[in-house]
Amino acid sequence: MASSGDKLRELNNVTDNALNIVGQLDAVVSSIAAHKPGTASTAQLMAEPVAAVDNSNIDALSLAHDSASLIKAHATKISLLIINEPFTPTAIAKVLRELVASPVPSLAAAVELCTPRRYTRIIQQDVAWRAGRVLKELKELLSRIPRDGRVLSDAKRDATSGAAGGRGSIATTGVLWSACDDLMAFAKRGFAGNLGYKVEQLRDTLKDVMEELKNWGEEADDDDGAGDDDNVDDAHGDDTDDAQAILDGLMDSQRHIPRDDPDNIRERLGSCLKRLRLTTLLYQAAVKRRIKPLPRLPPESPSDIPVRLDEVVSVLKGIPEKFGNLAMAFYELDASEIDRLMDECFFDAFAASELLVRPWEGQKDEFSDWALRFQLEIKKS
Repeated sequence: MASSGDKLRELNNVTDNALNIVGQLDAVVSSIAAHKPGTASTAQLMAEPVAAVDNSNIDALSLAHDSASLIKAHATKISLLIINEPFTPTAIAKVLRELVASPVPSLAAAVELCTPRRYTRIIQQDVAWRAGRVLKELKELLSRIPRDGRVLSDAKRDATSGAAGGRGSIATTGVLWSACDDLMAFAKRGFAGNLGYKVEQLRDTLKDVMEELKNWGEEADDDDGAGDDDNVDDAHGDDTDDAQAILDGLMDSQRHIPRDDPDNIRERLGSCLKRLRLTTLLYQAAVKRRIKPLPRLPPESPSDIPVRLDEVVSVLKGIPEKFGNLAMAFYELDASEIDRLMDECFFDAFAASELLVRPWEGQKDEFSDWALRFQLEIKKS
């Protein structure tokens, strides 16, 4: 029968091995998230690679979901075992062996199976980033397994995030749970669901920019309506008014469209808002007519759909940021910059519609006609 010292040494060896495996697989997953090929694969790193690695028919997202669920369950056991008496090295070592034998390598394998050729580059990088979070937080928890044969002290158990000695095991477990839940929710949405979710988020960002610009234009109208008498009354106010506040007010007033509007900023704003609304409709229509009809699982046979999806999502991702820059140009009343950025924004919107004109199968459908009408409207000044 092994002594308590032998059991503790065995646990420490198992913990070191687990940390090593999780660290190596995290490197694999992180390289995929960063789109840096060349790192060793899961199969190369594991002495007994999971069978799923070579099974091209498996749903990579379902595998990621199930792996994250098992990691969460095993992590919960470890979290409880390291804080409750009596300290049981054999029980912890058993959970660790189960953890690195299946769910951890399965998670990394799921990321590798989520190839751009089938799932799109954008889906692969999203699942890789989430899987990387799970593995990083799992390393944090495993590094808190006691090496001295005693359960964690109250301080090491209960410390919150930002504590001088680092967060405790309970807070670390909570962060790991959150990472697992995030990955599981992502996987549950499926192939088409995640693409649609991403485009809807981008559309919401565009709508926020549109509302901000609209409100800014209305505030300018309100300011233009302010009477001169108000300004006279203010001039006779308390001489002790804060000079900095007055200066700030003058600076803020420069952000509004002047009454005479010599650079026709308001005309440009009207044109921008009209075409920005059209662009948000393009995002909405793209989800309804192009993304929702996609199967929950990506096509198994060679297909150009994933490549086309990557192209269109890449364009759609860049548009909200450019509109944000355009909004800043309006706030600064920079007419030349407004014109330049409007050309860029609406050229990209036109390009996105062009990528969406043709349906996934066939040459034309109802949405094709709508996209062509969109192109005509977006060209108008």
